Parts: sequence; C-alpha cells; structure tokens
Amino acid sequence: MQDLKDQILDAALIHVVFDGWSDATLKAAVCDTGTDEAAVRALFPRGPVDLAVAFHRRGDAAMVAALTPEVLAGLKIREKITHAIRTRLELMEMDKEAVRRGTTLFALPIHAGDGARALWETADAIWTTIGDTSDDHNWYTKRMTLSGVYSSVVLYWLGDHSEGHAATWAFLDRRIEDVMRFEKFKAQVNKSPLLKPLMAGPNWLLGHIKPPRSGAMADMPGHWGTPKRQEDF
Repeated sequence: MQDLKDQILDAALIHVVFDGWSDATLKAAVCDTGTDEAAVRALFPRGPVDLAVAFHRRGDAAMVAALTPEVLAGLKIREKITHAIRTRLELMEMDKEAVRRGTTLFALPIHAGDGARALWETADAIWTTIGDTSDDHNWYTKRMTLSGVYSSVVLYWLGDHSEGHAATWAFLDRRIEDVMRFEKFKAQVNKSPLLKPLMAGPNWLLGHIKPPRSGAMADMPGHWGTPKRQEDF
C-alpha cells in the first residue's frame, strides 16, 4: 500500500504545478499510473487533502532520514534546529511549487486544522530526532515555538529568489536568534527578585502541565515515539 501511495504521489506532483492539490490532480495521477480508483480513494479518503498531507509527511520522513547521528554530532541545539529546517526545505527544492500549492490549500479555513497539524508534526519530528525529552509544559511550548519559526521560514523561502536561497538562511538565523533572546529574557525574569513573584502564578500553572503519557502519545498531533532527554531550545 505504501508503494501505491508513493506511485500516486509521484504521478500527482507532475499535475500539482498546474491544478494544485485538487480532484483533477488526483484523477490524473490515477489515470497516469493505471491504478484502480477505488483503491486510491481508500488510501486518500478525503481526496486531494489527504494527498497533500501525505506529501508533507513524506517530506518529514525524508528529513528525519537525512538527520543521522553522524550529521548532528557535535552541533549545539540551535545549530541542530537550523540544520534540520534547512534540510527540510532543501529536500523540497525540486517540488517547491507543490509546497506553495499546499500552503494555499491549508490556508483555507476548512483545512486550517490539517495545516496546523502538519506544522506540529514537522516540529515534533525535528525535536524528537535531535533527542528532546521534555517531560513538562516544555514538550508543548518547544513544538509551538518551532512550528511558528518553521511556518514563517517556509513562507519566506517560497518568495525567495536569492542565489542559493541565501536570504532565506539569513532569515532563518534571525528567527532562531529571536527565540534565543526570548528564552534568555524568560530566564532573567525568573531569576530577578523583583520580577519573579509576577511569574509565580504562571509558573505554578505551567508546572502542572505534562506531555502526553506514552500510551496516549499516538493520539497527539505528530507522534513520533518516546523522546530522549535534551536541553531546551
């Protein structure tokens, strides 16, 4: 079934450039591959939306495969995050228009939930691959923060015509630096005798938030298994 899904995706990418992630694209892919339409509909019950989601997840899988321990060895957390996002986009260079069409599809209110889940899955894939093992509210905040960084970088990348996407990588560095400055500010607030009392309530509340139990992880957006311990963003 995975082979069939890959065949349909490969065939669809030829037509996405012209017809977007649509029923026309799915039907053309079925015709080009000579497969049974009923079997394809079983794989993609919601049609083009599931096709676009499958394309996004295949990109995540390719990124994870590329982020081997050897590649990540010796890198700091921020360097691992930067390298992961850059790898994710570079792997999609030949299918940039398909990514653009997917962004348009997931921007529609009816598909906004699928778009948010796709971003969460990418962020979770990155954090898990680099070894994150948050066991408190940080499990969520790390993924929320990275989802925001990744989505903004993708939009910049789609409109970037600089050589080698140099402008995108510079933008990525700035976004990561913004996050690091915010994290530094939070740490300073928590250490300040004057400001720390103001955070007592929020910190108490956040301290009671836990990530999904191991048995319930599969029900969460972007479950990729039980992570390992690692420092914060």
